[in-house]
Amino acid sequence: MVWAKGAQTRKSQLSPTRLAPRVFDLTLRDMALLSVGVVTYVEKDSLPFRMHRQNKPELILASSSPRRQELLREICIPFQVHAANINEDQNAGEAPIEYALRLAREKAEAVAARYPQSYVLGADTIVVLNGEVLGKPIDHADAARMLRLLSGRMHEVTTAVSLIAPSIAAPNTPSLSKATPSEIAPNLIAPNTSSASKAELNTVAQGTLAETRASTTKVYFREIAEAEIQQYVAGGEPMDKAGAYAIQGGASRWTDRIEGEYSNVVGLPLSLVTEMLRINGLMKS
Repeated sequence: MVWAKGAQTRKSQLSPTRLAPRVFDLTLRDMALLSVGVVTYVEKDSLPFRMHRQNKPELILASSSPRRQELLREICIPFQVHAANINEDQNAGEAPIEYALRLAREKAEAVAARYPQSYVLGADTIVVLNGEVLGKPIDHADAARMLRLLSGRMHEVTTAVSLIAPSIAAPNTPSLSKATPSEIAPNLIAPNTSSASKAELNTVAQGTLAETRASTTKVYFREIAEAEIQQYVAGGEPMDKAGAYAIQGGASRWTDRIEGEYSNVVGLPLSLVTEMLRINGLMKS
């Protein structure tokens, strides 16, 4: 067959651009064959690691406080939030420190009863002036009253934290609700003498490890003018805060100095929490 001058053969009609896909197909095929081996190796090697991560107990913060959540994020540990719904009234004759420790423990216990395979962190913050606990104000007048008491004086802020680990009970471990003090191993949750907390405690899995500790910071306020108090209360910030103020908010301008950890006043002593998490293997040293 004779081709006319200028005519194009089938081969000549395929431009470099049209030929490219064939070369590209070969490259993809080679890469696919290579990737099969790589993926198979990674999947086989990483499976135990993925299973370990899935089975590893998670941390639950038993608090809806945005401030505690923000602080916990600062130490870069993943966590979920499940708030505890408990009675937070102070018992008659109960010392402030014991009050804070009890509430932190009961908050953690209440959530741990629902999530027994997770670590649960409970916390409670109180403001104490001359032995009196200043809780969350009931209204604007109560908030103003507390701020007048704190004006020009030193007070203490205590935050108690309780960490409950997943249940490790052996089959023959006695139930904590029936065990006597001598039968309870060190660091196990002991039955509380308060009847109000016994029902909550008995729902926590037997053999559960718990640790409850507290941190206290001294806070010194300058004199606060009445106009400042009224303006601050009108803004609404004090209404859900122990002692009717937020040191990270509007009350920062009244703070002359503090003795202790700042994050403790905000609502979570990070140095203490970090130590407790490391001891329980939730954070690396």
